[in-house]
Amino acid sequence: MNNTLWQRHPLAVIVLAQLCGTSLWFSVNGVGLALSRDLGFSEADLGRLTLSVQAGFILGTLTIATTGLADRFRASRIFAIACLAGALTNAGFVLVAAQFPLALSLRFLTGLCLAGIYPLGMKLVIGWTPRHSGAALAWLVGMLTLGTALPHLLRGTTLGMPWEWPLLGASALALVGGAAILALGDGPHLPASSGKARLLDGLAALREARFRAVAGGYFGHCWELYAFWTLTPFLVAREVARLGAPEAWIPWLSFGVIALGLVGCVGGGQLSRRLGSLWVARRALAISGLICLAYPLLPWLPPGLLLGLLILWGLTVIADSPQFSALAAASAPRERVGSTLAVMNAVGFALTIPAISLTTALWSLQGAWVVWWLLPGPVLGLWVMRGLAGSTIPAARTSPAIPAQSDAPGKPTPDE
Repeated sequence: MNNTLWQRHPLAVIVLAQLCGTSLWFSVNGVGLALSRDLGFSEADLGRLTLSVQAGFILGTLTIATTGLADRFRASRIFAIACLAGALTNAGFVLVAAQFPLALSLRFLTGLCLAGIYPLGMKLVIGWTPRHSGAALAWLVGMLTLGTALPHLLRGTTLGMPWEWPLLGASALALVGGAAILALGDGPHLPASSGKARLLDGLAALREARFRAVAGGYFGHCWELYAFWTLTPFLVAREVARLGAPEAWIPWLSFGVIALGLVGCVGGGQLSRRLGSLWVARRALAISGLICLAYPLLPWLPPGLLLGLLILWGLTVIADSPQFSALAAASAPRERVGSTLAVMNAVGFALTIPAISLTTALWSLQGAWVVWWLLPGPVLGLWVMRGLAGSTIPAARTSPAIPAQSDAPGKPTPDE
């Protein structure tokens, strides 16, 4: 394979590999309704499977961040190995799905593997395109979003086939993503290692008022985001039933609701160049919060309009994510950016666990009203960020440092 050909467009290779690798994240959710029908899984069971992935990702994130693992080995090799291991654990779920404790364990291991895919993709961007990392970050988060939606697309294209096929398809995509990154290799611009990170370094950044405000907004965003993605097929199924449409519409519409978040991320990244990351993050969080408030109050609307509202929610619920990363990198102490973002990401993903657990457990009792349990996220996030009006935090034109799992460059580079 001619590496020169791959290296002409490294960002495209990285974001497509990220798409393939992160298709493992919600692969089980893509076949959730089939698992409920064939194996008797409840909404709470599906929620626990998602929680296992989140818990594995949190542990993996902290392990990579605090051991300096990403600095001791080539990022491309870690990414490729994580894709291989994730593909195997995801495929293994097919064999043990009926044995719930084993199924939970394999989803946890899949989450561990994802900690070597999503964050290491960000480090690879720094290695290949350091002067464009701000714009690239929006694409990477967008590809995480599209990867999250991909299992629903796989399910839609394999309707009439066993539910195992979409899971095996996600594993195959992860293998392709790992192979692509292995062929690409590490870029020439990776920052030098500053040694092992410490959790106390990350916690020290909380003394900074600006960083506390940004982190609070990010935590509110995380509370809402993954719970919404988990609930999406159930919300879509509700409107499809009201339409009297065939169930075959559910995976396709679920894919559309989540996948359009890619447009939100990229569009938000472009807006941040003119209006700043803070402007985009606050408005995206406010809009998604308003939709969360309004959705259960509008059962009288035609189902087509409510599906449109879900699509708008999918656009805005993720658009603030790359902007929060940019703001956090700009607000954190320069000498502690890596460990600071490690702790912030770990706390944010930890908050997804109670949000997912609560909403999936209550879905059968409360139906669409359960989305109000997501409201504290955007409400409290916006309240914590209120003091950032007129802040001197740089716009997204300042390149964010490598999040969480790697040491950040000593000085941000302007985006071009």
